[in-house]
Amino acid sequence: MNAAAPPVELSVLVMTYNHIRFIGQAIDSALAQRTDFPYEILVSEDCSTDGTREAVIERAAREPDRIRLLLSAVNLRSNAVVSRGIGAARGRYVAFLDGDDYWTDPRKLQKQVDFLRAHPECTMCFHNARVEYEDGRPSYLWTPENQPRFSSFEDIWMGNFVPMCSTVFRRAAIADIPEWYESLFPITDWPLHILAARQGALGYLPEVMGVYRQHAGGLYSGHSEEEKQRRTLEFYRAMNANLGYRHDRLVRAATSRYFLEWAEEYEQRGEVAAARRCFRTSLQARPINAHGSPLQLLKVGLRLYVTGPRVRA
Repeated sequence: MNAAAPPVELSVLVMTYNHIRFIGQAIDSALAQRTDFPYEILVSEDCSTDGTREAVIERAAREPDRIRLLLSAVNLRSNAVVSRGIGAARGRYVAFLDGDDYWTDPRKLQKQVDFLRAHPECTMCFHNARVEYEDGRPSYLWTPENQPRFSSFEDIWMGNFVPMCSTVFRRAAIADIPEWYESLFPITDWPLHILAARQGALGYLPEVMGVYRQHAGGLYSGHSEEEKQRRTLEFYRAMNANLGYRHDRLVRAATSRYFLEWAEEYEQRGEVAAARRCFRTSLQARPINAHGSPLQLLKVGLRLYVTGPRVRA
């Protein structure tokens, strides 16, 4: 290693596109981390049109020893913005931060690296994050209260309980990113969680140490519920094919559970047409399996098509 590239223990990968209102706070929160190890910040910028590129270039010029830039020649609009950052990372660990999110605990990285050092069976460590809406709706916590300390490969298929801004991976667990990963855009995080979980457990720190922003300009958060459901169905099908259908039963079980839960949510809202649409999708995924309850399926079906929906008060 030459003097221009000193060794680092961790690489922070900041992915950004048209985040001019947010990117400063994201980078500030990364620079504010207090650690007993050296770390670098890689900013992977995808040819923004709102001044974000100019902002990160100016910031890197002020912090040349801490920030490296990966700049797209054209707008890639693919997960290549992430995979090239993983390829360029020099750390033993990789932390992820979208340019419209930020960290709230300056000891976040230290706590997570300490956890991974203490738990060699884990390939990734994550924590909780607060979801904040730009339009003023009440915030909430991404990860549920009953989240276990350790999660498995099967668990992560059942739903993405891991906020991207909370993750620190062992780089070795995600170093060999498959070519198909780039085509899964705009879902960037979930496939990485699945790939890491194939090699070990996912460890959880029950602390809120970051903020995930929901705003109209978000690449995924800005979509409607129905559009997100369509993309999730496509994701399940694509991942099943990408992994050679070796986990077909598990993927189908996860698909069925995801849409059955949405059917119940819509039922309680009184949105019967949407509930029936999700219920039919759940049925198409072969819901009778070890991860689904036939009785629950029967009850929801009877309410939606025979006795009438159960509406939330």
